[in-house]
Amino acid sequence: MASLALVLAFATPGAAQAQMSDAEILAEAEALTLRVERLEGVRAIRNLQRAFAYYIDRGLWNEAADLFADDGTFEMGVDGTYVGRERIAEYLRRLHGGQEGLIYGQLNEWVTLQPAIVVADDARSATARWRDLGMLGQYHEHAEWRDGVYENTYVREGGVWKISSLHLYVNFVAPYEDGWARLEEGEGLARSQVSIDFPPDREPGDYASFPTPNVPPFQARHPVTGEVVR
Repeated sequence: MASLALVLAFATPGAAQAQMSDAEILAEAEALTLRVERLEGVRAIRNLQRAFAYYIDRGLWNEAADLFADDGTFEMGVDGTYVGRERIAEYLRRLHGGQEGLIYGQLNEWVTLQPAIVVADDARSATARWRDLGMLGQYHEHAEWRDGVYENTYVREGGVWKISSLHLYVNFVAPYEDGWARLEEGEGLARSQVSIDFPPDREPGDYASFPTPNVPPFQARHPVTGEVVR
């Protein structure tokens, strides 16, 4: 309706525009611009997160880190939080063999699904929740499934959307052959040796993992009731 009113205001100098003051026309234009920016934000954030997954899939650590804001953060499971592009890139590099690109025979598919994106009213920041499905392994050695949920934040700087914080709540990492049904309590989530040898900037909080129900906190409010989801 707002866009229709705006079109009428500019297209018909008689009826519609005569009924609107300059201030009202300007307000309509600003509201429409903001609405478009929020819609474009959803599209840009979806592309941003998918780009991250594709870069990680193929070992493009620097390209993945360049998607973050200057003070962006990355936290995965119980490894703690890494701050800034250089630290994030180095953590990812060490976590996957210590080189640019994947090592021979490495499978590292970060399948990102179920986006729930909420752009702030001013179209300058956003939150998003995603489902993570990892297909991981090393040729002729081991293969794993990973399940988790992202709860991320994003910021628009200079007209460009960037990742402000990426937080992957890992539910489990389970062997492909036997699956997650055989996991013992606490077995599906462990701190990596990389996190021990290359300590994070901030230590992790308390985590629950499968089979304990793991419900990462929701940043966005309920889309129908508007209530905080607890």
